[in-house]
Amino acid sequence: MKSPFKLFIALFLGMILGSIAHQFQENVLIEGLITYAFQPMGQIFLRILFMIVVPMIFSGLALGVYELAKNQGVGKVAKQTLFYTIIASTCSVLIGVVLVNVIRPGEGLNFNPSEISLSAEKQNEQLHKISTQSSSAKPVMQSLIEIIPKNPLDAAVKALDGEMLALMFCALLFGIAFYLFEKSDPKRSSLVIISIFEEIFGGCMKIVHFAMSLAPYAVFALTFQTATKFGLEIFQNLFLYVTVVVVGLLLQQFIVYAPLLKLVARRSPWEFFNTCRDVYLYAFSTSSSNATLPKSIEVAENQLKLNPAISKFVLTVGATANQNGTALFEGVTVLFLAQVFGVDLSLTQQFHVVIMCIVAGIGTAGVPGGSLPLVMIIMNSVGVPAEGMALILGVDRFLDMCRTTLNVSGDLVIAALVDDKRRD
Repeated sequence: MKSPFKLFIALFLGMILGSIAHQFQENVLIEGLITYAFQPMGQIFLRILFMIVVPMIFSGLALGVYELAKNQGVGKVAKQTLFYTIIASTCSVLIGVVLVNVIRPGEGLNFNPSEISLSAEKQNEQLHKISTQSSSAKPVMQSLIEIIPKNPLDAAVKALDGEMLALMFCALLFGIAFYLFEKSDPKRSSLVIISIFEEIFGGCMKIVHFAMSLAPYAVFALTFQTATKFGLEIFQNLFLYVTVVVVGLLLQQFIVYAPLLKLVARRSPWEFFNTCRDVYLYAFSTSSSNATLPKSIEVAENQLKLNPAISKFVLTVGATANQNGTALFEGVTVLFLAQVFGVDLSLTQQFHVVIMCIVAGIGTAGVPGGSLPLVMIIMNSVGVPAEGMALILGVDRFLDMCRTTLNVSGDLVIAALVDDKRRD
């Protein structure tokens, strides 16, 4: 049986069996299965992937920039990547805002925290954590300055906790420096460190292949846990909200990405999406752009046949800086909660939300739940009560899986767009 079918079956079985087990989640046998089997299985898979993210991002981005610099193309590729990222993010947020204003999912919804499938203690714990993260946000200028790390090793240690941009900047700078150093000595054929980075990157991909052999079991374990914890009834009270987010993500995929692929990249959208199906399944099950990055690079280079230098650069940067699905989710969530609490946002305030969501989509941590502190920051900026976050915590895991899938899809689409322009 081919890998995509195994993953789909694992995903389907995990959701169905987990939903059934939700009715018996207090059962000792169910608790034991999750604690001693499914949770370790899912975490081992994720940890193997997260383990290689830092060395792979640093070596991959440095190599990509180095190769592009040799061909005098790094500046052009960076500009094109930024251009398409802003265009795609703007479209995604506007889609979400229009849907919320038309469907108005928050009107008439009575906010009752007791209806949420989280215990009060757990709910307060999550809210406190999100609130702490949002309140500790740095001023814009300070954040820009700290993109340049004082200690690259410290940036690498904190990369998976939201400091990825500093590590990426360091890798980008070293990639350019390696090219300039090699160019300064005409007698030098190649740098030893480039070969070392190529071997590090190759080793990371071998680890990815090993992790992928565990993927069907891990996907089942992860989805079973999620479905067991929340069940399906959580969607009853928030059905319209969840529907707006999911419909918005689908519109972005098929109304924005598909035409871009057809008209700009001159590729069949359906063939492209079909080729990327493995990546989408990994993104959906892990809820992490960073964890999916190794698979994205492998598919981009081996199946989509993109230029390796471009795919390494665009996908590595995109895992942090191109979060279209997250930007859409943030816009929908803020306006939805404003409707729930009866906060009437003017067109100016909604425009403010749009701009903040576009900016917040760049630099969001590519890990599960990484966007929630940013949602609270945007809520505070337009006067929406922070307590509203409790309303969406129950469904956030599912929506995180959905928006991560679009984030990863957007990275691959932009890589294809930039690759086509480089071939012209």
